Amino acid sequence: MSHSVAFRTILYKEIHRFVRIWPQTLLPPVVTTSLYFLIFGTLIGGRIGTMGGFPYLAYIVPGVVLMAVITNAYGNVVSSFYSTKFQRHIEELLIAPVPNWVILAGYVAGGIVRGLAVGAVVMGISALFSPIRMAHPEVVAGVFLLTATLFSLAGFLNALFANSFDDISIIPNFVLTPLVYLGGVFYSIDLLPDIWRGVSLGNPILYMINAFRYGFLGVSDVDLVQAVAVISGFIVVLAAWALYLLHRGTGLKT
Repeated sequence: MSHSVAFRTILYKEIHRFVRIWPQTLLPPVVTTSLYFLIFGTLIGGRIGTMGGFPYLAYIVPGVVLMAVITNAYGNVVSSFYSTKFQRHIEELLIAPVPNWVILAGYVAGGIVRGLAVGAVVMGISALFSPIRMAHPEVVAGVFLLTATLFSLAGFLNALFANSFDDISIIPNFVLTPLVYLGGVFYSIDLLPDIWRGVSLGNPILYMINAFRYGFLGVSDVDLVQAVAVISGFIVVLAAWALYLLHRGTGLKT
C-alpha cells in the first residue's frame, strides 16, 4: 500500500468523522466563545479597561482562539484513536503494510484539521465582538499550526495509555484545562507577583498563547524565539515518544 494512500485514507476518515457530527464538534465552540466574549469581554472588560495597551476584549481574543485550537486538536485525536482501539479497528492498521509514522501522521493531521477548523470558526465569532487585526500574520499561522500539531500528538499519547473512556478525560480535565486557564489567556503575567510570575513561566501553554498574541497584537510576555523553541521542542519529544510506543506496541490493545 502506498504510504500517501494510507495517509490520505486515515486523514479522510478523521475529517469525515468530525464533520459528520458537526453539532458536537463545531457548534459547541461557537456557544462557548460567545459566552466568553459576552462575560469576560463585554461585562467584565468594560471595568478592566485596557491591558497591554489594548482594549481588554482585543487582548483576550488570541488566547480564546488558541484555547479552542488546543482543546479540539487534543480531543479529536484522543477520542478517535481510543475508539479505534476499543472497536478493534486498530488491528486492521497493524496487519496492513502501513509504517507507524504514517499512522501517527494521519491521526495527527486529522487533529490539526479539526483544530484549525474550530479556530477559524472561533475567530469568525471573535470578529463580531472585536475587530481582528494581525500585526504578524506569518506568526499567527505558524503558531496556529505548531500548537495544533503539539496537542494532536499529546492526544495520541493519551489514547495510547488509556484503558477506558474515563482515562481519556482525566488529562483534559485535571491537567490541560488548568494549564490553559493559567496560561495567560485572560491576563498578562506582568500583573502577577514575582513568585507566581516565575511559576507561570514553567507553563508551556503560556509560551503558545503569548506567541499567538504577538502575531495579533505585537505584544508578548515572553520572547518569541524562546516561545517557538519551546513549542518545537515539545513536538519533537512527543513525536519521538509516540513513535517509540507504537514500535513497541504499547497500549495498542484494550
